[in-house]
Amino acid sequence: MRRKNLSIEFCGVKCENPFFLASSPVGNNYDMCAKALETGWGGIVFKTVAMERMIEVSPRFHANKKEGTPFIGFKNMEQVAEHSLEENLADMKKLKENYPNKVLIASIMGSNEEEWTKLAQLVTEVGADIIECNFSCPQMTSHAMGSDVGQNPELVKKYSAAVRRGTNLPVLAKMTPNIGRMEVPAVAAVEGGATGVSAINTIKCITAVDLDKKVALPIINGKSAISGYSGKAVKPIALRFVSQLAKEPKLKNVPISGIGGIETWEDAIEFIMLGASNLQVTTAIMQYGYRIVEDLISGIEYYMEEKGVEKLSDLVGVALDNVVPAENLDRDYIVYPNFDTDKCIGCGRCYVSCYDGAHQAIVWDEENRRPSVNKDNCVGCHLCALVCPIEGCITKGEIKFKDFGVKREISL
Repeated sequence: MRRKNLSIEFCGVKCENPFFLASSPVGNNYDMCAKALETGWGGIVFKTVAMERMIEVSPRFHANKKEGTPFIGFKNMEQVAEHSLEENLADMKKLKENYPNKVLIASIMGSNEEEWTKLAQLVTEVGADIIECNFSCPQMTSHAMGSDVGQNPELVKKYSAAVRRGTNLPVLAKMTPNIGRMEVPAVAAVEGGATGVSAINTIKCITAVDLDKKVALPIINGKSAISGYSGKAVKPIALRFVSQLAKEPKLKNVPISGIGGIETWEDAIEFIMLGASNLQVTTAIMQYGYRIVEDLISGIEYYMEEKGVEKLSDLVGVALDNVVPAENLDRDYIVYPNFDTDKCIGCGRCYVSCYDGAHQAIVWDEENRRPSVNKDNCVGCHLCALVCPIEGCITKGEIKFKDFGVKREISL
């Protein structure tokens, strides 16, 4: 297979590929970022810098696990960059000097207009290509910073304007998901001078409680706190917000950087198809290391080859028109499940789930340990296919049009 060109323009900056380190523990200093760039990442969003040095807690991570999976969701109590502003600026300057063809995004966070403007000036001077405004960190100790700002459109607009006064670089507004309609502060950011938006930052959470000590996890001297949730578990929420941003008329042609649960090339393509032209990764790196980018790149290359796609930009937003309001969905037919008895292992999970959690539509042959469908009860929900442990055992079968429906060709 010939190598595909994964280069793509983002905020007017050419990137060799769309994969960037997100502003997080994975891009905390020069050595880490340099290793990532050597591995093949298109760029980095350096961990958020602020005027003050942060004091962190220990321990600061926790994870949600399920059936042997290392973690499906990740709780992070870390704040912004732990090094001094001077150290961070020196590291960013060195990165740009040594990797001039890679893209450096400087993430900044101020607590007032003067700080936002000053930080913008400083990161511009060290050679950043783009500035990302962190309006969304959920574990800051000050309400003047982080996700409390991102929920306030007036502050988002004011601080975006303050950053714009300090730079001529493209500016990204990193949005909080701890809100109903992300489009509102995103529009405010663009009105204030932002060039694009990043979504999503982490979701406020409590992942678990120690049942003996009666303290949420992780435990810091007998206490805990609400903080940010990331990882594969947040991907569906991230995709929702990215698609809504991309479909907002007031954000037409505004570049989007997609963040949240990207672990595989399929995840990456999903974000791109819903409107993202840049992708940021953290939690997957924390699990698998920087080398995961090799799998992301090769997977997309094979997909593009198979589908005859020449430019990655041709895939941006191609799925958006197929996301419609729920009231516009076709409700005229039922798709019955089809059971492949040769693949069936007779575990009975489909029967149990349908009887206890759906519509009692599966008939269980106890002697032969095989399911079949009772079409009088079946509503075509396909819970059975989702719980089946054997891929391809339960598939979409016969289509029945309801009495009020008109028969026509259906796309499944």
